[in-house]
Amino acid sequence: MYLLDTHTLLWALFDENSLSENAKKIILDDNDIFVSIASLWEIAIKQSIGKLQINESIETIARICDEEDFYMLSIMPVHLDYLKQLPRIHGDPFDRLIISQAVSEKLIIVTKDSKIPLYGIKTIW
Repeated sequence: MYLLDTHTLLWALFDENSLSENAKKIILDDNDIFVSIASLWEIAIKQSIGKLQINESIETIARICDEEDFYMLSIMPVHLDYLKQLPRIHGDPFDRLIISQAVSEKLIIVTKDSKIPLYGIKTIW
């Protein structure tokens, strides 16, 4: 079971050529793929401040995720409790939450981010 980092989600939906071959294979094969609601939150914030030029609404992105059979992962109290324990390796609050969710739910993160593996969790790119 896999959890897509935000950039991986965006590339899977809108720019497949930016994905690694491993990432493509995982996403296209019959694997359980999860998307954090934190990723949609991050996308919305970046759209609103002009850091992300994707014209799709969050509702549309969520619908596409559903059509792709990606599971939406809510933010649960256990994720937030684990978040408090994380060392300050990564400063991005969305990535820190995604890391916490992956550990709590025993998911492998599909990411190109080189800081995430420093937490000692499973990643693949």
